[in-house]
Amino acid sequence: MRGVMPVSDALRVAEEAGLDLVEISPAADPPVCKVLDYGKYKYEMQKKAAEARKKQKVIGLKEIKLRPTIDNHDFDIKMRNAKAFLEEGDKVKITLRFRGREMAHQEVAYKVMSRVRTVLDAVGKVESEPSFEGRQMIMILAAK
Repeated sequence: MRGVMPVSDALRVAEEAGLDLVEISPAADPPVCKVLDYGKYKYEMQKKAAEARKKQKVIGLKEIKLRPTIDNHDFDIKMRNAKAFLEEGDKVKITLRFRGREMAHQEVAYKVMSRVRTVLDAVGKVESEPSFEGRQMIMILAAK
């Protein structure tokens, strides 16, 4: 702790010690500087940044594809997978694909989507309501 001093004096002190004058907090009034080895300081900052990146969790988007005429057992397996994805912290995109004349019976699709919502209500919340995109209905769920 040297206190407040002119820049020229601070540079002289750093040069005498064989180190660098590094500005730590430029927004402070007066700016905060330290006398240290800049190469070592830069290396430590890179290590801290790498450690922070390692600890953060990237949220992925997993997709589950269904059909309006899906059987109960197949539905249960798909919901088990969706539940596992949500528990891991990922988002789940439920895609219900229509083929041929199935588009004429959209109420069946809404029933399947409401069934998905009730099954996954304990672990996830609906982020985007079921909506049509061409010949498929899409709903996105996020972990609670």
